[in-house]
Amino acid sequence: QVQLVESGGGLVQPGGSLRLSCAASRSIDSIALISWYRQAPAKQRELVALVASRGTTKYADSVKGRFTITRDNAKNTVYLQMNSLKPEDTAVYYCKAVYTESSYWGQGTQVTVSS
Repeated sequence: QVQLVESGGGLVQPGGSLRLSCAASRSIDSIALISWYRQAPAKQRELVALVASRGTTKYADSVKGRFTITRDNAKNTVYLQMNSLKPEDTAVYYCKAVYTESSYWGQGTQVTVSS
């Protein structure tokens, strides 16, 4: 099993930046895929970014060029650096890990972009 704990959310003005962290309970070297999803009120959860164990990354079109996903294997943590934030980025952000064909989710962290 994998436990995931997200942190780093908060209130930020449009154009600002935040860095989210997803700390895993086991070595992320053994985790095939770690992703960030988000869910805004009354909307479906959507994929924001993912990073594979070999370092391959993928981003939603809406965040390309603004968000960067990275992994620190020594700290068993995956980060989501979010720059040039927009009000439409407001959502609860969740971390997801795929490990031995099972999916594990964190509890989420709220990001609010507002002036």
